[in-house]
Amino acid sequence: MKHVQVQLGQPERRVCRVLEQARSTQRYVRVPRDGDQALVRRLHELVRAHPRRGYRMMWGMLRLDGWRVNCKRVHRLWKQEGFKVPRKQHKKRRLGHSANGVLRLRAQYKGHVWAVDFIHDWDERGRPLKWLSIVDEFTRECVRLEVERGITSEDVVSLLIEAFNVRGVPTHIRSDNGGEFIAAVITRLAEITGMEMLYIKPGSPWENGYAESFHSRLRDELLNAEVFDGLADAKALAAKWRHEYNHRRPHSSLGYLPPAMYAASLAGPAVGAAPLPPARPAASPVDPTLEPQLS
Repeated sequence: MKHVQVQLGQPERRVCRVLEQARSTQRYVRVPRDGDQALVRRLHELVRAHPRRGYRMMWGMLRLDGWRVNCKRVHRLWKQEGFKVPRKQHKKRRLGHSANGVLRLRAQYKGHVWAVDFIHDWDERGRPLKWLSIVDEFTRECVRLEVERGITSEDVVSLLIEAFNVRGVPTHIRSDNGGEFIAAVITRLAEITGMEMLYIKPGSPWENGYAESFHSRLRDELLNAEVFDGLADAKALAAKWRHEYNHRRPHSSLGYLPPAMYAASLAGPAVGAAPLPPARPAASPVDPTLEPQLS
């Protein structure tokens, strides 16, 4: 290989002769192809519509659109425009606007809307624990907090009937579209008691926001803080934590009162306090023979 030294400022003719290069290589000016502008515009449209697809996929889509274009040309334009597939994909959160969500139908009094949902965990041996929570959206009270290895729609009905006998039948129950909540036995229970099931839009857990908020506290303060020896241990700790949550834990949205204390204040507001919405009269206890009628 020949090594030469060329000083700056030398004539182009002499430099090319020394380097044995054709002068035409130093004077080449790239001329854009006809149709590049239209092709680039189409590439921009495809990238906006499909940000997770690379240039080879774009080349294939262009061919399907009828473009007679080489893959190398698409790659050149791809690099020229600075396109690239992002390494980290950010999910889009779409706010729900379902008529059954918390934004459209808010609880107006005690017993107006109950929120029910499941949350899952494991004991120290890796065996599953399934938790069912029932929360009064107006008072934020945890009506029931049950944990079992598995909970079916029939179990949900039994737990709801027990809660109805203690607190009365709510006007609405808000839940997702899980199989345990859309079963025929749940529909039958709603028909008999006169309550209405509010099913949120699929894939929109934020529309059952009170249940999600309660579960975040439950997860942070109990499930992530305790190692459960087994089902009996989980049941005991669940009962203890529920009592603490209802009677001792201040709630920021209730003026830092515990939910049970706030619920008790609804019967007789303090002097000078703003009037509270009237409490819904407690419904008559559910007939103990209701469960056989559901089957």
